[in-house]
Amino acid sequence: MSQIPLADLDAFVTIARVKSFRAAAKLRGVSASALSEAMRRLEGRLDLRLFNRTTRSVTLTDAGARLLERLAPALAEVEAAIDGMNSLRDRPVGRLRLNVPGIVARFVLPPIATPFLKAYPGITLEVASNDALVDVLAEGFDAGIRYEEALHQDMIAVPIGPRRQRFVVAAAPAYIEEHGAPEHPRDLMGHRCILHRFASGHVLPWVFERGEEKVSLTPPACLISESNEVEQHAALAGLGIVFTFEEFLAPALSSGALQVVMPGWIQTFSGPFLYYPSRTLMPAPLRAFVDFVKAHPSSE
Repeated sequence: MSQIPLADLDAFVTIARVKSFRAAAKLRGVSASALSEAMRRLEGRLDLRLFNRTTRSVTLTDAGARLLERLAPALAEVEAAIDGMNSLRDRPVGRLRLNVPGIVARFVLPPIATPFLKAYPGITLEVASNDALVDVLAEGFDAGIRYEEALHQDMIAVPIGPRRQRFVVAAAPAYIEEHGAPEHPRDLMGHRCILHRFASGHVLPWVFERGEEKVSLTPPACLISESNEVEQHAALAGLGIVFTFEEFLAPALSSGALQVVMPGWIQTFSGPFLYYPSRTLMPAPLRAFVDFVKAHPSSE
């Protein structure tokens, strides 16, 4: 049997782990067709089928599972050796891919990313802003940032950014003058409200808690949007009541262009978390970022 390129074996392990040629291609920075050709070449040299492929799934054959069991530890040692060489440099180099929600991309990540990139000029940071829940590994990302209720149990989570954030209900003075201000969440059912639709298509109910009382409702909508900017503009124009992150509304609240209504029902919750797969062998750029975040905790 002719010598098998190490790159083909590494590609095999990547595909087997993420169960997708497309996701594996993203991780490796190559085309899916190039990976398919590498697997055809590998299967030809072994004279064995390693994957069962359908239009919806990629699974290992028995031969593929046995090969993965033997290869994975060996390639992990190779990766550790190469990463060890990387650590000998003054600063790690490479690409760090993060998937974060819009609120984090706009308000949480910039004050962290800027000093991090200044400290590690050899690292290229790629940020994808996405409010949908995604499988970060399968989609080709090194890590993600999400809020506590959206974290997967098998991930390592590290606090990042402010540890407490708030959702506020607000409206323009003109709206309040014309329609009055709600005093209790149930009063919202008699008002015009501005709702947010997530990329998944879901419009979540407005949830309020105070002491032992919990209220969940979907108020009448005058506008439903996936854009926080559109929602804020509508609220400023006096079209209705908005319920969103305080950070989005902070300038308008400070200027008086919007006013908080139902101040006794401001919702406080835990800040976001950086999360990544539970593994000991992390890429050097991700390890540097995790260490940086831990060393620079938010004072908020």
